[in-house]
Amino acid sequence: MDLETIPGVGAKTAARLRELDDPESALQNGDVAAIAGAPGITDGQAARIVRAVIRAEHGDEGAFLASDRAEELYQDALELLKRRAVTPYARKRLETLYPSASETRIVEVRQFAGAAATREPDPAIEEALTGLGALEPARDVRVRERCLATGDAERYARAREAVPELSVELVDDARGIAELARGYPTVIVLDEAFLGVEVEGDVRVEPEALAEPAALVPERTLAFFARNRDRLRAAIRVARAAERTGPADTGDGAPTEPPLRSTALFEPACDLEHLETSLDRLETDGSVVGDDRLDALEAAVADLDVRISMAEELANTRLKEAIQERDVTIEGADLLSLVEQGAGVGSLFRRELADEFAAAVEAARSQLVEQLALPDHESLCREAFGDEPTFPVEADERVVSRLREGLTAERDRHAAALKQEVAETLASLREPAAELVEAALELDVELAIARFTRDLDCTMPSLGGQGVEVTGGRSPLLDLDIGEVDPVDYGVAGVALLSGVNSGGKTSTLDLLGLVVILTHMGLPVPAEHARVQRFESLHYQAKSQGTLDAGAFEATLREFSGLADAGSERCVLVDELESITEPGASAMIIAGILEALAESDATAVFVSHLAGEIRETAEIDVAVDGIEAVGLEDGELVVDRSPIKDHLARSTPELIVEKLAGETDGQSFYTRLLRKFGGAAEPIESD
Repeated sequence: MDLETIPGVGAKTAARLRELDDPESALQNGDVAAIAGAPGITDGQAARIVRAVIRAEHGDEGAFLASDRAEELYQDALELLKRRAVTPYARKRLETLYPSASETRIVEVRQFAGAAATREPDPAIEEALTGLGALEPARDVRVRERCLATGDAERYARAREAVPELSVELVDDARGIAELARGYPTVIVLDEAFLGVEVEGDVRVEPEALAEPAALVPERTLAFFARNRDRLRAAIRVARAAERTGPADTGDGAPTEPPLRSTALFEPACDLEHLETSLDRLETDGSVVGDDRLDALEAAVADLDVRISMAEELANTRLKEAIQERDVTIEGADLLSLVEQGAGVGSLFRRELADEFAAAVEAARSQLVEQLALPDHESLCREAFGDEPTFPVEADERVVSRLREGLTAERDRHAAALKQEVAETLASLREPAAELVEAALELDVELAIARFTRDLDCTMPSLGGQGVEVTGGRSPLLDLDIGEVDPVDYGVAGVALLSGVNSGGKTSTLDLLGLVVILTHMGLPVPAEHARVQRFESLHYQAKSQGTLDAGAFEATLREFSGLADAGSERCVLVDELESITEPGASAMIIAGILEALAESDATAVFVSHLAGEIRETAEIDVAVDGIEAVGLEDGELVVDRSPIKDHLARSTPELIVEKLAGETDGQSFYTRLLRKFGGAAEPIESD
């Protein structure tokens, strides 16, 4: 994939993306978390890059959201989804869902979301997901116990690139290798020419070593798994919890379409027990644990000086007790004084205390051998205490040094062998472990959609026909629990005016329509009992203006609507009280003209207006007027039927109040005369 062909990705961004291990897979899989791991790429940029890749794949120009308010509604919809995800990965992944005019993209996501919505959210899975995250590469791994050596400049360059974790040295001859062997525990020579050369130390000639760089540096694999140990364990917990939870029963027995990346029963890509056991052998720093031999060697090297001192103390204590209790020609106390002054100790011990000295030294040797618990080093342990009588008894430093070197060398060799063994096991698990984590993360994405569907009583809308039709729609954007929201039934094809009382729900109805259109074009379920939505090219939502516009802003608004009225554009246009942008008389004429132009195109439009009657009278076409009507007054508050009544001009709030007051009086009252100004045809409204 040529990264610079992705819309919005220039040379600098492409260079940053190439820093990833596998940028193409990350882009094709929509892995926002991985892309955000590239240097200098933010989460928001990563989501935009993935969306650009998707748009290019589906031939989508990405201009569906045609106004600020439409973009705000999309962000609201996205937030409703993201707040139901557990992992940062899922929240980023959900950002790659966007409203599109492309039928192939909509169908693709509908397949995924339709299957995801059938899942049964499980608290056990949700808890397991809390520790889950995308796998991260192990960075800055350096190994100082080994180095590579070569006399070839080209091979030197290849080695430095293939194995950056190791030092690579240029050598001319065996003398150079010998010098390296004095500074490194292990030297790996890459040149065949050095086969047969004998050099003191651990020097290995391996001409084919660069063919398998990971084998040269098992620490690379160990560091990766150590860094991601907690994430992998969380994925294991998710898999085990998910094995007990399949797709929810839809109740109608109908099969559901599989998701794009199926994890229907979460079949792990590897043996969970095997992976878990292998992870248990790693410390957070990548060292191997759980091996008795290595533990013993590490303890022996770390505690050798202490154990030597303890053995010396044991021998000297035994000798002191023997000297003090021994019945010899000179008193024990005097003999002890002489011995401590160094007077003839060897001859005295050989003559008087040979057996006692031998017993004390044997006790020291036995204790040292027992504490080190390494039978193959017993010989040097015993040599550390010589047979020549001395007092105080002291270990032979030359022997102790040889013992330390031997223990250290064996520890390093055994640790290296263990690293190699565990790394080989984990290397075979790396790909399936990555698949396991990916499946667990994708499960979080699916469960977020499932929770969204259940929490908001959503259904998958049908796609096609003309306009928008919603039955039992409840807007989740209101500051109410979804169950407390009055359901709305409303549909429109072509152009329509929506009238109604203040605070009757006109704007929330417009928001509901906009949200249903956006979610449908995202390929997601919508908050309604039933919905049908035409596939639009774009959504334009003009929010309510905060006041009269100045001449420049007014002109810009008219230019915007001129573009919307272009013939042949299958747009959805939602406008909230456009009359507030200028004087009421002019507003009615302008809105009527806009509606006439939209009616001539293929647009579907709903204009909320308090001037619906005036606009209808001004328009040269038959404009449908629907109304949200009040059905009564309760404790001074209007009771409203939130579902608009088709072909009905709703009365205004002032008219309703005057009508109520007129109903409370008899005859030709002041309120009755006022009511006639509104037309006076309606019967007085009843109040409780």
